[in-house]
Amino acid sequence: MRIDIVTLFPELCDGFLSTSILGRARAKNLFEAHCHQIRDYTKNKQRQTDDCLRAVADQCAQQGRAKPHVVFLTAAGQPYNEEIARRLSSYESLALVCGHYEGIDQRVIDTFGDEEISIGDYVLTGGEIPAVVITDAIVRLLPGALGDEQSALSDSFQDNLLAPPVCTRPAEYKGWGVPEVLLSGHQANIDKWHHEQAIERTRLLRPDLLGE
Repeated sequence: MRIDIVTLFPELCDGFLSTSILGRARAKNLFEAHCHQIRDYTKNKQRQTDDCLRAVADQCAQQGRAKPHVVFLTAAGQPYNEEIARRLSSYESLALVCGHYEGIDQRVIDTFGDEEISIGDYVLTGGEIPAVVITDAIVRLLPGALGDEQSALSDSFQDNLLAPPVCTRPAEYKGWGVPEVLLSGHQANIDKWHHEQAIERTRLLRPDLLGE
């Protein structure tokens, strides 16, 4: 998978994409990332973002890749969630366009955009943070990105449920012990407990996910 981030501040994104799980996945070539400085592609002051997007499309074509699916990061976009992350992870080429200051000319969005996405109902100074949030959620879904392939299946928002409570070592902490079922070694019972706890936690904290 190739992910292109189109921005006025590529250094804000590139550092994030080179660390932790994303950095390891990038080093293993599980995905290819490019952070483009819009001004580097400028032919005139009125045509910055579209020149950059044309160049990105040309680069993808030269690699034999599909035309990138173009996402504009805007306050008016659809709210980002795990379902969208899974869908975006299926694209061979993805371009994330970061707005800044007064935003992006709507004519450019209408001409080049496939969709608009927002990561929440609040105002940020630019689209760089949304771009790395979206990329993080996508990359961890790629095969080989996580050390334990099954861990993604137990994350929050899988099957519209929050993840169950996490209990780590030591088995007792300041008088609080972990549930005995987790120490039983009986995997079927442990899995049943996790599922029941996920439902209960979702009902308590995010009943909207259950349609309640």
